[in-house]
Amino acid sequence: MKTHKILFVCLGNICRSPMAEYVLRHRAREAGMGNAVITASAGTSGWHDGEGMHCGTADVLDGLGIASHDFVSRKLKASDVRDYDYLIVMDDSNLRDVEKLFGRQPEKIFKINDLLPKGSGYDHVPDPWYTGNFNETRDILTACCDVLLTRLQNGEM
Repeated sequence: MKTHKILFVCLGNICRSPMAEYVLRHRAREAGMGNAVITASAGTSGWHDGEGMHCGTADVLDGLGIASHDFVSRKLKASDVRDYDYLIVMDDSNLRDVEKLFGRQPEKIFKINDLLPKGSGYDHVPDPWYTGNFNETRDILTACCDVLLTRLQNGEM
């Protein structure tokens, strides 16, 4: 089975991208693909380098039975575009920032919501740092990660 290296990217790397990182990793293990899906996350800002994830994200992951105590926030780096098969961002602003660094590569760099069917109601993952709604973020990311995992399993990516 082919190994897929996926980097999730958001602004601060303490809410959305770590949630996606751990949800997809957990789902892949449940599906028997744990060794074939390698996940990580980064932020475009670097504001929280070296910190743990937001307590709201940690609480959501705990509620899902996903251990996240080993997480450390980091900023996106130049080598990430070489080191990962996909750089999956949370919103248009993240997409612009990542494309500014690495150029437009839609087969490699895209918004996670682009995985959902048209008309899903979301064109980005709302940042719970601002909304306070970590459960909404969890629900959207879980739906996106399920589609991503299915596509990886089916060799569509």
